Parts: sequence; C-alpha cells; structure tokens
Amino acid sequence: MTVDINGHCDPRFEAVKAVLADSISSGADLGASFAATVNGEMVVDIWGGRRDEKGEAPWDADTITNVYSTTKTMSFLCALLLADRGELDFDAPVARYWPEFAANGKSQVKVWHLMNHAAGLSGLDQKVSADDLYDWDKITGLLAAQAPWWEPGSASGYHALTQGYLIGEVVRRITGQSLGAFFAAEIAGPLDADFYIGVPDAVFPRICDLVPPEGDNGSIVGAGDEASIASRTFSSPIANALDSRTDAWRRAEIPAANGHGNARAVAKIHALLACGGETQGKRLLSTATAKMIMAERISGTDLVLGVPMAFGLGFGLNNPKAPVSPNANTCFWGGWGGSIAIIDQDARCSIAYVMNKMHQGLMGDPRGGALVKAFYASLAEQ
Repeated sequence: MTVDINGHCDPRFEAVKAVLADSISSGADLGASFAATVNGEMVVDIWGGRRDEKGEAPWDADTITNVYSTTKTMSFLCALLLADRGELDFDAPVARYWPEFAANGKSQVKVWHLMNHAAGLSGLDQKVSADDLYDWDKITGLLAAQAPWWEPGSASGYHALTQGYLIGEVVRRITGQSLGAFFAAEIAGPLDADFYIGVPDAVFPRICDLVPPEGDNGSIVGAGDEASIASRTFSSPIANALDSRTDAWRRAEIPAANGHGNARAVAKIHALLACGGETQGKRLLSTATAKMIMAERISGTDLVLGVPMAFGLGFGLNNPKAPVSPNANTCFWGGWGGSIAIIDQDARCSIAYVMNKMHQGLMGDPRGGALVKAFYASLAEQ
C-alpha cells in the first residue's frame, strides 16, 4: 500500500519520511506526526495516515490528539519558567507555596520531589471516579491530606496522574492561574504552539480519537499484588483511554495526562530547552535554567515502573545502557500509547512523535524508536 506522507522534510532527513510511511503502511500506525528541530529550525514536520478508526478521514496538518504523559513535559516547563523568574525554588518545601500540603508528615517534601515522582504520592488512598479527575479542588485536597506511601526523596515512583495536580497546584498558588491558563499565556502563546492543557471547544473538531490496543479495555493495570505501590498507583486514580474521547476529559486540566497537540507543537516548544532557553528569536528561560534539566537529582529502580530510571528536573535522563540518543546531554519523556519527546542539548535538537493508535504498555514503543533512530542516523551523516 502506498502511503502519502505530507508536510516539510529537509532532504537530509528523507529516511525519516520513509520510516513513517512504512509504519503506516504496515498497520503499526493508523495516523501519526513526527517533527524535529535543529538549532531551533524545524527540519522535519511530517504527518500521514488516518485520524479515525474506520480509516475514512486523513490526518491533516492541524490534527491534534491526546498525548498522555508527554503533557508532563509542559508542566515541567511551567515550573522552570517560575524558577527562572525567582518565584519558585525547587529545593524549597512544597508547603512554602501550598501550606495545606504540610499535613500528614509532608512538611519537608520539596518541590523537586514533585517534579521527579519522589513525593510518595503516586496514587490516592481514597478511591476516586473518572469524573473526580475533573474536580481540581477535590483531587488537590485529597493529595494535600494524604500521607506519603514511601519516604519522600528516597526513591522515584511514577506519579502517573497525580503529578500534574501536584505541580499544577504549586503553579496556581504562585500565579493565581491554573497551569493550563499559565501554559497558554506564557509558553504556547509566545511560541505559537498548537498545544492545549484544557482544550477550547472551538478546537474540538481537530481532535482525533485515540485507539486502544486491540483486545485492550483501555485501562492501565499495575503489576504485582494489590498491596504493591504499582497496583495502588493505578487503582486510584484510574486511567481509561476511552475517557479521552469525551468532552469532559478534553475540557479538563489534567496536566500529567490530557494535553492535546501534535509533533510539530511538541518539538517547537522543546526547542526552547534544546537551544539554551531561546527559540524563534524569543528568550523565555536563561541558559542556566535550561541546563538544570540535565543535572541528575535521583536515580534507581522506579517503585511503580519497575525499571531503572534517572531524573534531572522532571525529565528522564538518557541511559547509556538503553539510549534514546547518542549524546549524553539528552533528556526525554513519553506518553501512554507511544508519544515521545526528546531534548538533546548537545545536538541542539528536539524530537517528537505523536500518534492515535496506542501501543501496549508504558515503557517504550518501537514506532517512535525507529523514527528517532532514523533521524539521528541522518543527522550523523551531515
């Protein structure tokens, strides 16, 4: 089957275009977009395939979709921006900004613990419904009242849904704005990036539905027995991919999971960090703050994911044993289903892949991996 790949691709990176075409023609992808910047210049901005499960509507230039945990990278940027302005100290107790958070033994939990899944609050003791996720005050109130599940700062344990509420409430206490509103005004707006945390109704027609893996009920299930931290993390709050198709999910602000955009938007935003805090002729961060994301804060086997992880500030750091890049000063994160974002400060490049057909599991996706590999192979030939 011949697949049309649309958009702009610098001739140096034609191999990337071929990989995306193969992925769609094989059925591994339904519809997808891939983008990359070098020195702030968009060298690849391509898309193809279909935006609907029936295969009737094409993925267009302005198609966007839910990128799940790739959204977390946008919440990290909001916090970095406040730190750069001197309004947020990553080494300060969270309670300095959010006094109620000190309850139940959390007075010494630091802001960087929230950024790096180390606060011990990866889930909730109280069972909450899907609708509760749309009630910001309820979820942040429960998190403020809860005792940590492990000693904060001693280990990471993936805060799959709770992280966005935690960082977002700190941002709200400092700025008086929701994280979605702050992100729109201070990051997406200035960079002209088509990415939303809380989607305006007028944008809904451009959203394509996510398609869970065949035979999958759309929910994440934690590994191990019911008493394990992994199982408890995913039993409350519960994430179901089919919720992403609802208007309520799209309108809500869930800064760890419900950002909507495409690869162009993700790569455009992260060019800011790849290029030392300045992109498109606009400096939003100091070079020193941009470099902070690469300094390791915590490492070890993650209590939820069950694999070795190292974190800088929010972002996962490149692991030489399973590298996402040939370059040391590289960080990344990705979303449930397969989306990925990579920031490479050595090569001054940002890379993003966004799709609508979900891959099983939370760790790694061969589709995005093949595109990234092709990009770096082409870059090395220059």
